[in-house]
Parts: sequence; C-alpha cells; structure tokens
Amino acid sequence: MAGAILTLVFTSFKGSAVYSKEVDELLREKDKYSGSDRAVRVQGFLAKGTLVHRDQPCEYRFEMQSNPAVVPVVTMPVRFAQCIVPDTFRDMPGMDVMVTAEGKLSSAGHFEASNIFAKCPSKYEMKEMQKGGQKAPHAASMAQAL
Repeated sequence: MAGAILTLVFTSFKGSAVYSKEVDELLREKDKYSGSDRAVRVQGFLAKGTLVHRDQPCEYRFEMQSNPAVVPVVTMPVRFAQCIVPDTFRDMPGMDVMVTAEGKLSSAGHFEASNIFAKCPSKYEMKEMQKGGQKAPHAASMAQAL
C-alpha cells in the first residue's frame, strides 16, 4: 500500500516539476527543453539596451545573458506578455541587473516568460549609485504612487 501511494505521488508531480538553469545551461540543453511543456526557471542578467515595452498588445521583450564577467557571453531573447513588471526590473547604466524568468523555451528559440523577478541592488550598491548622481531604479514609480 505504501508503494502504491509513493508511486502515485511521484507520477503526479512529474509534469509539474520546474527545472532551474542558468542561461548558458539552458541554451546548451535547448533540444531537451524547447517546444516541450516543461516549465523552466532561467537565471541570468538583463542585456543592456535590449529592454523594450509595447502597449498594444502589452508585453516586454528583452535579452537575458549569461554572466557578463565570464567569456563568452551568450544571450537569449525573452518575451513577457504582461503589462506589469517588478519595480527593480530596469535597464540601469553601470549596473548588472540579475533576472530570473519562469516559463517555457519555445521551439523558435526564444523564452516565453510567465513570471519575471529582478534582484534589487544592495543598499551598499545603491549608496555608491547615489554618490554618482543616480536614483534608485524604483524611485520614479514610487514618486508616482505618492
């Protein structure tokens, strides 16, 4: 009876597993993930100058890249078909924005994101930015909310 319960548990969760990969790992294994129903969580960095927002239909497009400090840098196009992104998801000069996207790798080779997360710079990085005259990435949206 215990074996039947374990079999049921393991087979029911098999399709709902989320795999976590770095950009370069996902692209190396793209044959395994592209066009499938496998949910993937990919981590990387926002490629500078690639973030584009469109109103109709509402979506964000950008490129995620592997760690810019490790050569060669590989990039992957991402489409996020929603209107709202985290406040910290901004193309910031002089800063590498770490991004995590959840979704599926399309058979065409781009990533269809259903969720986007961006790592906020630490308070120490923000102090250095403020010394250089820059504002927090979410300062504009907070000022609009007030």
